Amino acid sequence: MKLFNYLLLIFIIILNFLFARPSWADTPKITKSSDYIEVTKSLDILQNQLSAAKSGETEIFTVEDLQKRIDELSFQQYALEKGINWGQCRNETGKTLAIYGPKPEKSASDFDNALYFLGAGETTPPGWDCQGIYLANDSKIMGFNNQDLSGAAAIKILQGTQLIAKSNPETSTLELNVTPTKVFHNGDINWYIPNVSETNITSRVPDIILGNEEEAD
Repeated sequence: MKLFNYLLLIFIIILNFLFARPSWADTPKITKSSDYIEVTKSLDILQNQLSAAKSGETEIFTVEDLQKRIDELSFQQYALEKGINWGQCRNETGKTLAIYGPKPEKSASDFDNALYFLGAGETTPPGWDCQGIYLANDSKIMGFNNQDLSGAAAIKILQGTQLIAKSNPETSTLELNVTPTKVFHNGDINWYIPNVSETNITSRVPDIILGNEEEAD
């Protein structure tokens, strides 16, 4: 009986080594994520620009504008370090909004993510990674600091960000609560960016976002 117990203990130890994750294994580091690397690089560039502005070497940007952007990026960097690896989007535009999120498990698409349609007044559920929003080829949007918005585009948001999209009732201009990191056009990124008008987007039936399937049954 003692021999049996001894052999059983050895067997359990062997199984533990084979299937259990070693306690000394490295855990994924947020500092290795593409979002964190991008924010860090942007901060380095802005710090150099701030030094040049303070010394009078450039007048392209004011010290106040640069410091404000540095403060915003530093806050985004801190938020990323907390480890939240998904973003959230809320649609307060009064019409259907096209957003980017994870591909369905059985998707045959070669793109990195998929395009979904978020209904007016809807918010993507916690844990479902909203990665950005789509801009139609005739969209009008505020606050892009001379970035190229000619034609259809995609706006990427950082992980851990809650994006709220609104529509100005007087001008119909799209307004966002956060400063987007980048604007991408077709070919700039492996996302599906169709060249269609806003009418095509607003006429779409909203998708059933993950987590709401049971309510639709």
